[in-house]
Order: sequence, then C-alpha cells, then structure tokens
Amino acid sequence: MLKALHLSHVYIACGTTDLRKSIDGLAVLVQEQFHLDPFSPALFVFCNRQRDKHKLLHWDHNGFWLYYRRLERGRFRWPTDIKSQTLSISHRQLQWLLDGLSLEQHLAHPQVKAHAIV
Repeated sequence: MLKALHLSHVYIACGTTDLRKSIDGLAVLVQEQFHLDPFSPALFVFCNRQRDKHKLLHWDHNGFWLYYRRLERGRFRWPTDIKSQTLSISHRQLQWLLDGLSLEQHLAHPQVKAHAIV
C-alpha cells in the first residue's frame, strides 16, 4: 500500500505521541513542534507509548489521509533515545519499522549508487 504513494520524505516522530490526536492535532504537531510542512509530499509517522500502534499522516491533493495500525501481539522497535524530535528515514527503513525490525539492519545489503557499467 505505501509503495504506491509518491512521497519525497518519510519523517518519524521520535519518542512517543498521544495517538488520541486526530488529523488536525497531528498536523499541528508537524507544523508547530517539528517545524515541517504537513502539506508537503511527505509521510509523517507516529507511535504510542506502548509501541503497539502507529498513525501515519500525509496530504494528498485535497485532503489528509490517516492510516492507523495496531499490533495484536508484539511491539514496534521505535527509536526513543534519539535527541531530535523527528528523524528522516528511507522508505526501506520505514518498511523495516513496520515489519517490527530496527532502523539499522547491519545484515541487509547496502544501497549501491552506481555511476557506470564496468
């Protein structure tokens, strides 16, 4: 589902967020606390204190989308010890988080930025 979205950035809110917030509450959080534009082509991801729920917010043409995910078992490996309020991550790292993995997968193949065929 998320692969079909045309997003320039993925931002996660480090630490925990009160997920009782609605679309408007999360958009205000993005704008006023994170100093980011909630209307930009970006995905904003939030996690609750128990780390078993996510809300994902993004603007699309003429309205916001709000996705909600609740785990029946287990917890997300959410970064809580990072100094900044937000962290820009890749689409690949987002998929790792949603799959219950950490942001850093040292055994994964690193991205190759090729510039010529040898």
